[in-house]
Amino acid sequence: MKFSFKILRNVAAAGLCLGAFIAAPVGAQPFPSKPIRIVVPFGAGGVADLTARTVAQKMSESLGQSVVIENKPGAGGVAAGDTVAKAEPDGHTLLLMSNGTAVSAGLFKSLPFDAVRDFAPISTLGTFDIALLTAADAPFKSMAELLAYAKAHPGKLNVGTVNIGSTQNLAAELFKTRAGLDFLIVPFNGTPAVTTALRGHQVDVAVEILGPMMGQVKSNAVRVLAVMGDTRASQLPDVPTLMQSGIAGFDVSSWNALAAPAKTPKDVIARLNREVQAAVNSPDVKKKLYDLNVEAKGSTPEQLGTLLQSDIKRWSEVITRAGVPKM
Repeated sequence: MKFSFKILRNVAAAGLCLGAFIAAPVGAQPFPSKPIRIVVPFGAGGVADLTARTVAQKMSESLGQSVVIENKPGAGGVAAGDTVAKAEPDGHTLLLMSNGTAVSAGLFKSLPFDAVRDFAPISTLGTFDIALLTAADAPFKSMAELLAYAKAHPGKLNVGTVNIGSTQNLAAELFKTRAGLDFLIVPFNGTPAVTTALRGHQVDVAVEILGPMMGQVKSNAVRVLAVMGDTRASQLPDVPTLMQSGIAGFDVSSWNALAAPAKTPKDVIARLNREVQAAVNSPDVKKKLYDLNVEAKGSTPEQLGTLLQSDIKRWSEVITRAGVPKM
């Protein structure tokens, strides 16, 4: 009897183990189970690309998988967004979102994806400044002087930006409206062309992302009159914001973020959010992004979703008001 009871007990235990094995999800694998791909809608070497690479390298260390960057530039980030929207929703294909994503939602007549419904927000990565600049030898030494001139000489001021419909171009349109000014916005095909026009006095002022202009600023070739965000640039603490210059409520800055395809499991989104938060809060990543004039800044998925929707609303209104033709 004693021997039989022992056998029965062992058989029962084996049965429990077998039952637990059978009950486990067939084919379930821990995340991540393969390299993660971040699709970047910009070319290599720009602020967005370098931000993504810096964060990706840090994430790969803790995830135990490679996090690779795939550059897929194209008008409005359409190609990159479409790639990720149609990817398997398993967290292994991510999109580098930006305020450009919000701009595209209002700028294009139709898109192959919905910027809100087709993506699951993960977290912001960082924000970076847009600035108003003049040539170092321009007559405007301060924002107050520029505003006084523009108000006294309507239609005489020329403001250079990159392409029509870019964040910089629309920020200039928003500044024009909020400040109640009348000036001409002159579009160029890239930052180098804007810089050349500014230094050559073909335009009086430029609205441009601050990071790529810092070399010009440090060499005293151009002067920053104001930044457009709600706080002063950490590298230029003496330069005021537009709000501090009298333009009430003006708060425009660029941002980058990560998103996954819609229907990505919530536990995967939560894991990715934790990894991003750890990366952007690490001292070495903060320093690398600071050198790019990017303030490392994470968020919850909900905060990113709110930011995206509010930016879509704002830029759609600017596009309509400015009469920017839809693509």
